[in-house]
Amino acid sequence: MKDRRRILSVISKNKSLTPFQKKVYKVIFGIPTGEVRSYKWVACKLGRASAARAVGNALNKNPYAPLVPCHRIIKSDGTIGGYAKGVKAKRKILKWEGIEL
Repeated sequence: MKDRRRILSVISKNKSLTPFQKKVYKVIFGIPTGEVRSYKWVACKLGRASAARAVGNALNKNPYAPLVPCHRIIKSDGTIGGYAKGVKAKRKILKWEGIEL
């Protein structure tokens, strides 16, 4: 719990992040290991249902990966979507967490 608060505090205080990026990272930080969510789900959690592409752009710049698990975000149709380190790496991490896409 202490580590969780510390990480959230670091995200909040990072002046190089936009307010939108901070919100995205805080939302995805709460996704449990072994579970995935869609870009649209994240956008809806932020109250911006049409911002799925913006969520993807924010995740592409995630400086806290894998602690802030951007690899757990997939497309609404259940396909893998993109990943800054490549789709192959994303599949490998997800498989390690017990998720097959």
